[in-house]
Amino acid sequence: MQALDWIVLSLTLLFIVLYGAWKTRGSKNVEEYIKGGNDSKWWTIGLSVMATQASAITFLSTPGQAFHSGMGFVQFYFGLPIAMVIICLVFIPIYHRLKVYTAYEYLEGRFDQKTRTLTAILFLIQRGLAAGITIFAPAIILSAVLGWDLIMLNVIIGVLVIIYTVSGGTKAVSVTQKQQMAVIFAGMFVAFYLILQYLPDGITFTKALEIAGASDKMQVLDFSWDLNNRYTVWTGILGGTFLMLSYFGTDQSQVQRYLSGKSLRESQLGLIFNGLLKVPMQFFILLVGVMVFVFYQFNTSPLNFNPKAQEAVVSSQYASEYKSLEAQHQQIENKKKDLIFEGLNVENKKQLQELNEQDKSLKEQAKAVITKADVQVETNDKDYVFIHFILHNLPKGLIGLLLAVILSAAMSSTASELNALASTTAIDLYKRNVSKEYSDAHYVKMSKWFTLGWGVLAILVACFANLFDNLIQLVNIIGSIFYGNVLGIFLLAFFFKFVKGNAVFIAAIITQLLIIGVWYLDWLPYLWLNALGCGLVMGIAMIIQSLNLKNNYDSHPIS
Repeated sequence: MQALDWIVLSLTLLFIVLYGAWKTRGSKNVEEYIKGGNDSKWWTIGLSVMATQASAITFLSTPGQAFHSGMGFVQFYFGLPIAMVIICLVFIPIYHRLKVYTAYEYLEGRFDQKTRTLTAILFLIQRGLAAGITIFAPAIILSAVLGWDLIMLNVIIGVLVIIYTVSGGTKAVSVTQKQQMAVIFAGMFVAFYLILQYLPDGITFTKALEIAGASDKMQVLDFSWDLNNRYTVWTGILGGTFLMLSYFGTDQSQVQRYLSGKSLRESQLGLIFNGLLKVPMQFFILLVGVMVFVFYQFNTSPLNFNPKAQEAVVSSQYASEYKSLEAQHQQIENKKKDLIFEGLNVENKKQLQELNEQDKSLKEQAKAVITKADVQVETNDKDYVFIHFILHNLPKGLIGLLLAVILSAAMSSTASELNALASTTAIDLYKRNVSKEYSDAHYVKMSKWFTLGWGVLAILVACFANLFDNLIQLVNIIGSIFYGNVLGIFLLAFFFKFVKGNAVFIAAIITQLLIIGVWYLDWLPYLWLNALGCGLVMGIAMIIQSLNLKNNYDSHPIS
């Protein structure tokens, strides 16, 4: 990185933090601090909802996903528009009518305090871990690529977020997320434009799409019913709808974004805006990754994009074996380039696909060699593809902008999570269980302390995260383990009025144990745990309630 990159990166991040702290200073009551004063417009809500979901790993990992596997990942989001409509028609009207501060507050009125507390705790467990991972994920990648100290990165990201989130609460999160999304969109469009400019003469965008299609990168739709395939139309529509309903409808980090709406209509429009824009946004980010793939058809690419993996194997006894694989990789790249320039007729497309398969096999062999050299090194390099392209190909200044994109995304997700964790702790646990009624100023003060506390905990989780294997995937699994259960509790509350608190509380505990068992025994892909958990808690609760009603009837027969 050059001095100009450091200036662009530093000024961008400092502006976001200082603007957010200044713009939202002086929140005096709980409504202002937790619900942002209920004056957010629909576009603020929509952008805030998008920014909360779009963590840094979205802009690091998604292009790499497309580079390796193509556009099929976009199917994961097909259930999102459906979920947005359901939430707008069912969830938001109820939340607004009851003027709740958190989603779980509603459950006490519908069921009882213990059900509310249990649901809030389920949220705090999974989202508390996630807050640390939204810091750790970009930090570990930037640390590996740039050589920055990992602990220092974790602390810097966490402290920057804590400053404005503690200062301004929900409004600070919403205000800064508009700036962050502006930086993110600008950075991604600039990167996309430059990739196209870097392609050789005669390789137009249409030609680039043809090259990507010949390499099986443009297959968007998969209608197969293979449960082991995570990304199909059915996974997106069925499993994805349950996941998105759970996340946007019951996760306080998202609910808090639209509870700050000026009116019911503003909140609904904000979610519809998110539903309409999110899938095209993910499609575009994947397309950026596909264009990076096309770029590397004409430019030398490493056998493995993780620089730490390269360093580990080059300095080991397996260096010659790895160099041999690199030489074969270079030969394949040259052959692919020649085929593309000859023209993509039927025969050349067939040869190109065969070469891609050979290259894929080489990369798997390379991963095995890297593992032999150092078992601790991450061999899955999809998270490093886009950052490698940024650092080695973009001009000075734009590298700083793209790094600001990554760190802005990390900050926006983390800020939403800390804000939601503090709100839930303050309203659902602290305020509901303390014996004395305090003033609004007291609860604002406690919310700030809870925000600081969760922020420090998130930094600690991030700092110790490298002691565990596959932690990012583990947190996604944890989310799926809890989300279905929580969604089922809310659906029971909305639609099955005969089911009471005791039945739901018992069913939720049983369901959580069963879902953990199903995950542990690996009976289903974890994305389907959302639908299973939702169905289980609803079915068990209705059975328990029906048995209670029958026992009451038998004990008190009509005479």
